[in-house]
Amino acid sequence: MENIIKDINIINKEEADSCDFKITADENTGKIKKLYIESYGCQMNFSDSEIVASIMKDNGFDTTSDFNHADVIFLNTCSIRDKAEQTVRKRLSQFNQIKSEKPDLTIGVLGCMAERLKDKLLEEEKLVDLVVGPDAYRDLPNLVLQADEGLKGVNTFLSREETYADISPVRLNSNGVSAFISIMRGCDNMCSFCVVPFTRGRERSRDPHSIVNEARDLFQKGYKEVTLLGQNVDSYKWSPEENNKARLNKKAEGVSEVIYFSDLLEMVAAIDSSLRVRFSTSHPKDITDEVLYTMKAHDNICKYIHLPVQSGNSRVLSLMNRTYDREWYLERVQKIREILGEDCGISSDMIAGFCTETEEEHRDTLSMMDLVQYDFSYMFYYSERPGTLAAKKYPDDIPLPVKKRRLQEIIEKQNQLSLVRNQRDIGKEQEILIEGQSKRSADQLKGRNSANKVVIVPAGKLKVGEYVKVRITDCSSATLFGEVVI
Repeated sequence: MENIIKDINIINKEEADSCDFKITADENTGKIKKLYIESYGCQMNFSDSEIVASIMKDNGFDTTSDFNHADVIFLNTCSIRDKAEQTVRKRLSQFNQIKSEKPDLTIGVLGCMAERLKDKLLEEEKLVDLVVGPDAYRDLPNLVLQADEGLKGVNTFLSREETYADISPVRLNSNGVSAFISIMRGCDNMCSFCVVPFTRGRERSRDPHSIVNEARDLFQKGYKEVTLLGQNVDSYKWSPEENNKARLNKKAEGVSEVIYFSDLLEMVAAIDSSLRVRFSTSHPKDITDEVLYTMKAHDNICKYIHLPVQSGNSRVLSLMNRTYDREWYLERVQKIREILGEDCGISSDMIAGFCTETEEEHRDTLSMMDLVQYDFSYMFYYSERPGTLAAKKYPDDIPLPVKKRRLQEIIEKQNQLSLVRNQRDIGKEQEILIEGQSKRSADQLKGRNSANKVVIVPAGKLKVGEYVKVRITDCSSATLFGEVVI
């Protein structure tokens, strides 16, 4: 048992370094049973784990950061890349070794991988006791009870209505300063490389009043920043008649006014001028001038946009079914710079080596990076996902060494651009929100500026959750360094 635990602890560190990965924080409210959650992938998954923790808390569970103390272990999974799935399989095998010595332990897979591989995980590989998709978390307490009785549990029903709007999330791993708020679920975009529409279902938007109430409650509890989350936040659209994305004309007779994303942004920003507002992710086809002007009108809406391009070549973008071309994307970037200024942070996602991509088309991605001047990016080589349009229609014909070489060129280009963008900040005065201690030294604190860049400052008498004006004195490609302006 000791060797198993040692191995798992090593994997914890390795996987935390190699992918987005979070472990449950401890919450002790006197409940007898303990829940341990590992969350992989996007911010939506981390937000979902907070919903899961809340549901389980109401049914007799506290959370623990030590799986050895857990009665139930959940892995909230990601299917966007094969590497993420392989990481989860490795973890399941390790946890099953523990279960061989602790048979009452219940192991469950949640989220996108659960939706995609439910039968295989339950029947073929026999790695889990229950499998639950992103829209079925309310059923978890019943499924855990079934598992306690020796029955396998599965619920991967995809809802057209579920938004969990009435559930107050348990804030896991919280710094008490920043929090996520899910404003919509699902995705309608059907990008050819992506499994999300199949694992998270169709888009539906959450009641804006519940969003504002959640943000207001967080602010009253001392939080200083909220991030509005959705697979595609700019397509947020809600009305009382049809909250399922409210596919209605704003001027239609008898229809209440539709709330669009720009309206929601303004509603949340109006809670208090000292509450910072961020959002992610934006789809280039949907980010409107109205959103940009709303950002400009409110100082507390951070001037940062995550705008995934995926490729800089129009033919490849068409194969990806991104519904925009190179020129459209560059026009949107130009409008962002025009309305919000050159200091607005822009980040991106990029895929190297998509099906049939030529060297010239790869160079179009590199030239796109030069034109946009991204502050940072999330960069991957193409990983074919079973069931997607690309897997069905296009050959995955780029050799792995070529994919890796192209990815490395993209990474090197981004490191150069990040350094250039950060060097522009040297000498400028910026306001940052202190989020916690720097990883390198207890004598330093870290915060983020409006453009979502990490800034390291001397700790002095500064406190977490405090707004501080700093002058940027130095930088690396990943970090800004500053001194407090008195």
